[in-house]
This record gives sequence, structure tokens and C-alpha cells, in this order.
Amino acid sequence: MGGKKKLKRFRDNENFQNVIQPKRWDLINEKFLLKGKWNLNFFRNNSPIVLELGCGKGEYSLFLADKYPNKNYIGIDIKGARFWKGAKSAIENKIQNVAFLRTQIELLNYCFEENEIDEIWITFPDPQIKLNRTKHRLTNPEMLNIYKNIIKKKGIIHLKTDSGFLYGYTLGCAAQMGKVIYAHHDIYNNENSPLESTAIQTFYEKKFLEQNKPIKYMKFRL
Repeated sequence: MGGKKKLKRFRDNENFQNVIQPKRWDLINEKFLLKGKWNLNFFRNNSPIVLELGCGKGEYSLFLADKYPNKNYIGIDIKGARFWKGAKSAIENKIQNVAFLRTQIELLNYCFEENEIDEIWITFPDPQIKLNRTKHRLTNPEMLNIYKNIIKKKGIIHLKTDSGFLYGYTLGCAAQMGKVIYAHHDIYNNENSPLESTAIQTFYEKKFLEQNKPIKYMKFRL
């Protein structure tokens, strides 16, 4: 993406009412006013809140928000130029139960209060296979503890990935820290796959399927 195009998207994001871009300093100093008040002050309803972590272009958040208007969705990514497309599309299609939050995922504790979140989606994250990259995996025990803090007791976490390594790693972590509800290593070749796991394909997912890579999915509680 060219520099001018990226700068235009940054400017657009500043004016989109469905984009929230808190400063890191405000977050870590507990000055983020939406923490614990997303339903009251942003969505202005009492519907369940669902997060998509590393939302990329925001396809999942947008699709789910349109399909399930009785839930609120927040796509989270540090790269605002990516989710610009999802935010713009939501505005154009008047989908009001979706927002996009630009922040680092390890700062979620500063963005949401305990038990504020009902559900989490993690879609095609970087598997960070190298041993010295463990701390950057979105499903490592440290990150799972962050999710555990903000998600409700029976809240569900979903993972979709093309990585057999990440799938197996997360399966082990989830079994140790909580309860695996469903898991399959090739959801498009399994007639019993939950509808939510196959109803939409992200940009990267389509590429993986074109390469005949099996898509893995699991959902679990902490």
C-alpha cells in the first residue's frame, strides 16, 4: 500500500465514529473512559460484546455484526490502515453494532473491565513458530490469562488457523487452562463443523483454501 493511500486511511479513521484509537499513555494510566462502559456509552444497549483479535480487514467482525444484530462486535488490530475497509463498509451499510479499536492486544486489560466480554474470535493469527517468539503468540498462557480476566465465566473463545503447529499448541494450552468444547483439524471436510466456523472466509482463509491447506477450528472456555 502506498504512503499517500495509507495516510488517507489514517485521516479517515480519525473521522469515523466507529473507530476508537486510544493513546497508549491513556490506557496504561487508566484514563480510557470506555473501559467497563462500552455498552452504556458506545453501543448504548445491553447486548453481549464479542471481540475479534487481530481483525485485519475486519471481515469477520463485519459479517457477524450484520448476521447477529443482537450482539455488539469490536474488531481489534494495531494496524488501522487494515481495518479501515471494515469500518468504512460498516458506515456505508449502516451496521451500527460494530466498532474497530486500534490498540495492541496485550493491552486489552486496560480497554475492558473484568467480565465485560462475552465471546472472543482469534482468526488466522501469526503462529510465531520460533521458540523465542512464544510471548507473541495470541494463545500463549499469558495472553489466555488476559482473556480470562475480561471474558465472562462461561464466555467462549474461538480460534481459526491454517497452522497445525498453532492449533496443537492452543489445544494443549486450552485443555490445561480450561475446557475444549469443540476442535477439528479440517473443518471444510467435516460435515459436523459448527456453522459459525464455516459461514465466512477471511481474505487469508480464501488464499489458504486455494492452496489446499486444511483450516483448523476450535472453541474453548477458560
